[in-house]
Amino acid sequence: MFTSLLGGAALALTCAAGVPAAAQVKNLELIAPANPGGGWDQTARAMQSALQQAGLASSVQVQNIAGAGGTVGLAQFVTSKKRRGDAILVAGQTLQGAIITHKSPVTLNDITPVARLVGEYEILFVPTNSPITSLGDLVAKLKSDPGSVSWGGGSIASTDHIIAGLIAKTVGVDPAKINYIAHSGGGEALGAILGGHVTVGIGGYGEYQSLITDGKARALAISSEQRLPGVDIPTLKEQGVDVAFFNWRGLMAPLGIRDADRKALEDAIAKMVASPAWKETVAKRQWTDLYQPADQFAAFIKEDRAKMEGILTDLGLAK
Repeated sequence: MFTSLLGGAALALTCAAGVPAAAQVKNLELIAPANPGGGWDQTARAMQSALQQAGLASSVQVQNIAGAGGTVGLAQFVTSKKRRGDAILVAGQTLQGAIITHKSPVTLNDITPVARLVGEYEILFVPTNSPITSLGDLVAKLKSDPGSVSWGGGSIASTDHIIAGLIAKTVGVDPAKINYIAHSGGGEALGAILGGHVTVGIGGYGEYQSLITDGKARALAISSEQRLPGVDIPTLKEQGVDVAFFNWRGLMAPLGIRDADRKALEDAIAKMVASPAWKETVAKRQWTDLYQPADQFAAFIKEDRAKMEGILTDLGLAK
């Protein structure tokens, strides 16, 4: 047995017939720094299910802390979970962007990388009764009057916002003129999109694929380099808009946790990623498996920060 999690809560290895069973994390808390319904929340709840189904955790709770593109949840995580080994923050590219644009005093340097998990491509979609029936219609409207196209998506400087800006720039429209309507979670954005309060919705395919399948919305484009297998949505590139971009999601622990606690969390996540339950979820949601262990993930975060600063400055969202 080796110990982990909150000064004595055990992450135990048991044996059956002389073969080690799966490690079991107890009393794990997953923090999704956004309202229910969005990508971070979906990732946290998929993890909750996969960890428990694989026997890697006996108790997993999900807590939502929304605000300022995830920086409110990040700040609370840093201050309230310091040195604790029983808490994980679900982070991602949107949080990276929010840190830069909000000039957050708390950054990803203030937490401990555990693993990168997945990536997700974004779709542009409209309600089925929208007069916009193609990407060409949307681009024509955007070129004619940029302010007349309202984009509904996640927080300011989120992947959704960045893709909207990149599309505008690519078709010759000043990104500073786009009319982007930010929302604090996928559920809130969905109401605005289906209610016709915005012209076009933009978000992760996994978040909104059921709307397309059920005929409640029409997909105009997807942000992948090439068409995804089994997904009948044309890419932006094949429709003449040279933009490809994906959103990543990963896991962070507090600073100051014991080495044994950190290793226990890393091992549990590595086993979760290899589990049938997790693989099934990744396939179902059309996420891309981008798993990286802690050391590789830490290096990636630094590279991504530099890339995001460049993109956000170019789009006028950061100085």
